[in-house]
Amino acid sequence: MTVRVQEADFDVGAELAALRAGNARVGALASFLGLVRDINDGASVSGMALEHYPGMTEKALAAIVNEARTRWDIYDALVIHRVGSLKPCDQIVLVGVISAHRFDAFAACEFIMDYLKTKAPFWKKEATADGGRWVDARETDDSAAARWYK
Repeated sequence: MTVRVQEADFDVGAELAALRAGNARVGALASFLGLVRDINDGASVSGMALEHYPGMTEKALAAIVNEARTRWDIYDALVIHRVGSLKPCDQIVLVGVISAHRFDAFAACEFIMDYLKTKAPFWKKEATADGGRWVDARETDDSAAARWYK
């Protein structure tokens, strides 16, 4: 399992290739790549600042990957989340999961991403023409995450 919180950008292809690293057991690799949008809630966004709680954030991410491992038959997972100043089109987050079959890889990847959007200790502040504004959790994200805990 690899969990990284970093300011630096990452190479999606290289990261996913390293995750599967020639493992002949792997029959599926599911991934999600999150990007900074230039519009959110009807306002133009010129940038975003992401903050986190060092140490606590990595532990929280590792815990959710471990939870995914108990729910699905996955071989490994990767979570990279950027912090610091980002602009539209920048990569924010990469989640990758490998398994023997697509069902486990897709489900675990979606579960990890839903957790990231709702429970991981990150704070986002968007830069707009009207000034900075903190990004609140969305009801749709909470609903998506709630289905895993029924």
